[in-house]
Amino acid sequence: MILPLSLEQASFAAGGRAIIAPLSLDIAAGPSTVILGANGAGKSVLMRLMHGLLAPSSGRIAWCDGDAKRVRRQQAMVFQRPVMLRRSALDNVAYALAAAGERGANCRRLARAALVEVGLAHLAERPARVLSGGEQQRLALARAWALHPEVLFLDEPTASLDPSATREIESVIRAFDAAGTKVVMATHNLGQARRLGDEVIYLHQGRVLERAPVETFFTRPATAEAAAFIRGELPWV
Repeated sequence: MILPLSLEQASFAAGGRAIIAPLSLDIAAGPSTVILGANGAGKSVLMRLMHGLLAPSSGRIAWCDGDAKRVRRQQAMVFQRPVMLRRSALDNVAYALAAAGERGANCRRLARAALVEVGLAHLAERPARVLSGGEQQRLALARAWALHPEVLFLDEPTASLDPSATREIESVIRAFDAAGTKVVMATHNLGQARRLGDEVIYLHQGRVLERAPVETFFTRPATAEAAAFIRGELPWV
């Protein structure tokens, strides 16, 4: 097991501006975690720090299992606008499996099984780049599903999707959770946080102001900033 993930006074700055203030967090296995905050709060940067796409400007970020290769294999991240290879939907998933070390017929078998899980089996041979936005997001989730990650990071996975596509994506996210994958999701959508989260980490201007069970956060916020955000009174930027 690679969890817990520990951030010890980790910060991030760019262009002379502090984006993430020094913070300490432990992300453990189990209930899903929602990183909630307004646009510009630093959610995407924090997710990239945890995933390892960015290095902290100060402090330390470490997994329980220090084997870098295993850590990469046991975590996955899906972005708001996933990159699609110039290949079929099936080959997009197979490529992710091949990159993780799967080979031969088993690679394509696992890829097809992942497409079934996200409801895209009928589009297996369709070029990935002609799929709709919701279908591309489900394909990105299929690439993650095929790897059976211990941790799945989701950065605003439904921000640009219509309500129908959003419901489909949320159904897949629940399937990950039910299968035992630790889900860590960034969103500014209050309804989505309540539907999918077990706990909330509330981020405001690069600082963690609250961490609480989801119902506690929404019914008894501990800070004025969180209460204002829940009421819709904070600016987006």
